[in-house]
Amino acid sequence: MTAFTVTMVLVVAAAGLLRWRRPAWYWLTFGVTLATLRVLVRYASVMDACGLTVPPSRWRLAMARVTNRPMPDSRPPRILRFRPTRTGLVLRLGLRPGQDAFDVAAASDRLRHSFSMYGVTSREVRSGVVEVRMTGYDVLKRVQMPAKLDTRPMLVPVALREDGSVHYRDYRAVPHALTLGATESGKSVYQRNLVAGLAPMNVALVGIDCKQGVELFPLARRFSALADNPDTAAELLDALVSRMQAVYKLIRAEQRITADVADAEIAADIWDLPERLRPVPVVVLVDEVAELALSPKKNDPRRDRIIKALVRLAQLGRAAGIYLEICGQRFGSELGDGITMLRAQLTGRTAHRVNDETSAKMAFGDISPDAVLAAIQIPSELRGVAVAGDSTGGWHRIRAPHTSLRQAVNTCNRHAHLVPDLPELAPFRPELPGTSEAPVSPSETIPATV
Repeated sequence: MTAFTVTMVLVVAAAGLLRWRRPAWYWLTFGVTLATLRVLVRYASVMDACGLTVPPSRWRLAMARVTNRPMPDSRPPRILRFRPTRTGLVLRLGLRPGQDAFDVAAASDRLRHSFSMYGVTSREVRSGVVEVRMTGYDVLKRVQMPAKLDTRPMLVPVALREDGSVHYRDYRAVPHALTLGATESGKSVYQRNLVAGLAPMNVALVGIDCKQGVELFPLARRFSALADNPDTAAELLDALVSRMQAVYKLIRAEQRITADVADAEIAADIWDLPERLRPVPVVVLVDEVAELALSPKKNDPRRDRIIKALVRLAQLGRAAGIYLEICGQRFGSELGDGITMLRAQLTGRTAHRVNDETSAKMAFGDISPDAVLAAIQIPSELRGVAVAGDSTGGWHRIRAPHTSLRQAVNTCNRHAHLVPDLPELAPFRPELPGTSEAPVSPSETIPATV
């Protein structure tokens, strides 16, 4: 056996071992090269087999007849850009006249088999241009977030999408969100990633955990307010509504709408205010909404008070910098009056594994039937896998990286000095032994003139 043969056997064995044990390493060493050659060589024939070609134009047929040349072949979409990534390939295609972005989306599964890739998704970039993202391996099996992440304010990287891109929770674009999932589906890990991502930011965290605080109270050093029972939650929500009204008064006082003020300088929310006057944004995390909405009494004033406060915050809180993160196992009309009104205000939707189709419809029934089908197909052994969508109808399969409670606690403790001092929420500040009030800048509180 020659040295070349031995080398080739070792290379093939190493490639097989990497593909089995470390698919990400295999992709970066061998897979990306093989996949690039496979796509470029098969591109024209695969597009023709998938029905993504158009017949030659009339003038090309006429020129072929005049010059006595063979009839031209059908033309596939043009490859405008070809870019390998750490998880797959990205193709930007220019569609031919008569083609539609839906044609590429409908052929995604056939493209996946034809190019021997793990997954293929597509999206329309602009009129006539479609981006096709191919993944070379199951990126959700062992989630590894990329080293370079977007660090804009109120933008939290919480999970990885199945196409290899990062799923961000953008509070300025999607102010309020709903997270559903059955027991042991991964909601707690998703919530820990969210809190850990918010901890280093200039933001006030408010938690409502009526399960005696078992989920949120270990992270209490980073929270400005916490409630562990419905009575305290009702008072806390009333305090948030009062803060919202005070912030609106501040915005109104700073608008100064005169002919000399440029349109771009007219304040309509807290982000239009000068930084020295801007109140700190508040993120409200409700761990189990059913504990707030369900009541043993038929007409419970406390329950109605809580739901009305949540609805008001969902309808009016965005401009005041108050954002809602509501979690629960179900979120249907059986929880009582006002629940469907509240759900209509929650633009972002995330559904982990659910036990029935009705629960999935509570999240995506009014958005996308395809997302409902994807949510009920999540297997029970893949904890943390979820379907994320919004009111536009778009959706993605995501999975948050595993974050233990100890890791989340350490992150919150490390950034405990960033907890702002909000007078409205001071009565609900968690009392912890051995902690001292951290000094805050005047811009973190609402000015006393409000």
